[in-house]
Amino acid sequence: MAVVLFSLLFVEGLTILSVHSLLHWHVFVGLLLIPPVFAKIASTSWRFARYYTGNPSYRRRGPPPALLRLLGPVLVVLTVALFATGVALVVGAPVSLRPQLLQWHRLVFIAWFGVTAIHVLGHLAETLSLAPRDWARRTRRQVRGASARQWVLATSLVTGLLVALWVTPYAAGWRF
Repeated sequence: MAVVLFSLLFVEGLTILSVHSLLHWHVFVGLLLIPPVFAKIASTSWRFARYYTGNPSYRRRGPPPALLRLLGPVLVVLTVALFATGVALVVGAPVSLRPQLLQWHRLVFIAWFGVTAIHVLGHLAETLSLAPRDWARRTRRQVRGASARQWVLATSLVTGLLVALWVTPYAAGWRF
């Protein structure tokens, strides 16, 4: 899931380079990201809870580095705030509040980007070594939960696509 999220977030980042002309795609990819991002938050929260409640299989692996443990809740809050302000800009904000909301969206993005960069770098080696085993035919059956993770990812991407197709037209008239 991490590799797919990273790829979609990279595409979303590219839209920021020319957000005025790529606003439609910025909104579309942002909406597409919501279900997979929240699936990732849910799975990470599950591992967090299982570890801290003493489950032996989760304790054996050990905790993430201290910095990543401290930044985890901050990343979740910033992620929720980033998506909430983005969705509010598209479908919920009164015109009079859009400038303030846009400013909040930008500020949250800056903080989110910094925390996310540390998070990604902190998990890069682990992700590059583990992610291929979920997808390679010869190793997929050996990896516990690989099939379930693939189904969750596929379901969240399809859900995100449906949400993006449904909501993006509401942003058609939106201007900075």
